[in-house]
Amino acid sequence: MPSAIVMKCSKAIAAKQWNIAFAESATAGRMCAEFSLTDESGKILRGGIVCYDVFVKEQILNVPHLTITEHTPESAEVTLVLAQQASKIFNAKITVAITGLISAGGSESAEKPIGTIFFQIITPSRKMSHREVFQGTPEEIVVQAIDKTAHLILESMVSL
Repeated sequence: MPSAIVMKCSKAIAAKQWNIAFAESATAGRMCAEFSLTDESGKILRGGIVCYDVFVKEQILNVPHLTITEHTPESAEVTLVLAQQASKIFNAKITVAITGLISAGGSESAEKPIGTIFFQIITPSRKMSHREVFQGTPEEIVVQAIDKTAHLILESMVSL
């Protein structure tokens, strides 16, 4: 069952008669799945793409190889390109891209520890970048990232 904030976010998107799409790396489709379980899913959910592997980021979503090698696959710069490309593909009012580190084996470092998540949200009037470090198991990090995404979307809609 989706969290209260995801349900509230879905209702707010539906109230504006908007839709939403996702480009998900760290959350691997879980965010799209959570939004699909809301009562408004048929009205708001355009779709999503899981771009967990670099191959998908480069070959499907056209993230330049140089951007990935200069900034790492889990970075604000890559997340921005993912959002821009997904926005073109899905033509949604809200496009969300997310990358990050939920477990060891990525580009983690002292400056970018496990739990670091990068968000990029594009709405008709705003582009929002956000970086946050979450604590917990991989699943706990993913769930926190999904709820944070819903919070950021609601925040961006209030400012319209």
